[in-house]
Amino acid sequence: MYKMITIANARAGSARHRHPWIFRGALTNTPSTLEHGELIHVEDENGVVLGTGTYSTTSSIAARLFDSEKTTIDAAWLVKRLQTAHARKVLCGYGLDTDTTGYRVVFGEADGIPGLVVDRYGDVFVIQISTAGMDKLRPLVVDALKQCFSPQAIVERSDIAVRAEERLEQTVAVLQGVINDAVPFTEHGYAFFADVLHGQKTGFYLDQKNTRRAVARHANDKNALFLFSYSGSAAIYALKNGAQTSTCIDSSTDALALAQKHAKKHRVSKKLTTQEADIFDVLKADDTPRFDMVVLDPPALIKNQHDMEQGKKAYHFLNRGALRLIKNNGIFITSSCSHFLSHDDFVFLLRRASVQSGVVLHTLEELQQSADHPTSLYFPESRYLKTFVFLVERHD
Repeated sequence: MYKMITIANARAGSARHRHPWIFRGALTNTPSTLEHGELIHVEDENGVVLGTGTYSTTSSIAARLFDSEKTTIDAAWLVKRLQTAHARKVLCGYGLDTDTTGYRVVFGEADGIPGLVVDRYGDVFVIQISTAGMDKLRPLVVDALKQCFSPQAIVERSDIAVRAEERLEQTVAVLQGVINDAVPFTEHGYAFFADVLHGQKTGFYLDQKNTRRAVARHANDKNALFLFSYSGSAAIYALKNGAQTSTCIDSSTDALALAQKHAKKHRVSKKLTTQEADIFDVLKADDTPRFDMVVLDPPALIKNQHDMEQGKKAYHFLNRGALRLIKNNGIFITSSCSHFLSHDDFVFLLRRASVQSGVVLHTLEELQQSADHPTSLYFPESRYLKTFVFLVERHD
């Protein structure tokens, strides 16, 4: 089997309760011969086995547990774990025989495979590897995907900043098949395209399904503005559900081109306007008109504790600026995907921004990430996306 590392009894509580992370400061013994990314077993000081996982020599998270038992992590184990994760997504209504063929198959620790994300766009799979342990298991991951799904293509999008913490290079590659263009898929019956080689994340914001459905519920007869619109998927939901117009603003030329492609696909091009601009600059301007609906979906502005204060200021500025652009009795939908920004902190800055903007916000809905990005009871860190839907009462 694998080498054993030992965790202090006083620090073993979280592992006993199935939290998959073990921090370096909790360890009392690690073999000197351990290599970066090596598979290991974990025990407490009484010799009770707490699980099997991978070891990092560089991260503050020294070990990430795949299982709570002494297990062999091999091809058969990975195939079973993939099948089990996918079966849960099917229970949530996703799959090739449903109206949603674009979804996350594996969400790292929340699906029991730390360091791995697998997104599906029809018959094209995109993997993203964030840890040294999973990096070593890449060949097994690719083989398991082939065995479970017989994919048309497999793409790796391991071009994420967190890999630097594990001393890993950024990697983008087509591991199987050929990718010549954006990949088609469906979500709730709407046709979209994912730029799996160059787009943000793995090509699409799959976690925002719930937000897009909220847009659809409130879009009728609205002139809608989408800030950080990316490829315009929420704007399409709005237009297909009665919105008069959708205006998409984003800093990415390629993303806006994809938004136009989506509009053409859905025959709503005449109602869609795109603008390439820095959202911070847009919100500083005094001549921006007001809209019936504003959707604000910025990227993660707080990626670690060091970003906290500047990130909070940025979120406050964006939300205060967006609120200036909403008509009385309009709809404001705002999100934060920063794990480090707590729910309470997000609520506080929204309350502050509303007071400074001369509006009262009435909560209509509070949402989180869609079910293909599961929130695990044993891994609270899996809950990261926070979205509010407000009715805006203006007092200015």
